Amino acid sequence: MSEKPSVLFVCVHNAGRSQMAAAWLKHLAGDRVEVRSAGSAPADTVNPAVVEAMREVGVDIAAETPKILTADAVQASDVCVTMGCGDACPVFPGKRYLDWTLKDPAGQGVEAVRSIRDEIKTRIEGLISEISPQ
Repeated sequence: MSEKPSVLFVCVHNAGRSQMAAAWLKHLAGDRVEVRSAGSAPADTVNPAVVEAMREVGVDIAAETPKILTADAVQASDVCVTMGCGDACPVFPGKRYLDWTLKDPAGQGVEAVRSIRDEIKTRIEGLISEISPQ
């Protein structure tokens, strides 16, 4: 295990929840944590409502692209967080697995995405305090 903890966020399309979670973790923890996100059936682009909701809080994810989930990504991560979307990570011994049940932002407007964004931020703050205390 490297000196800095690594976290992988997994969601089927890697276009909404997992992108927001990864962006929040990068934004709030900076270089203290290695961050990845992926999905088993990645979308072509990140959900525009998600991009807009994150832009409102000063986090730009417009350049992010959904990525395919690989066993290597799971193996390289200390913590794997699935986003309540039925996606399963390959299981490796010694990894920590969390499942966060979150509403799906797919097909929702920015109004609906804001509450999901804010809930993810709260969970990320808790995760940071566990894995990378100041």
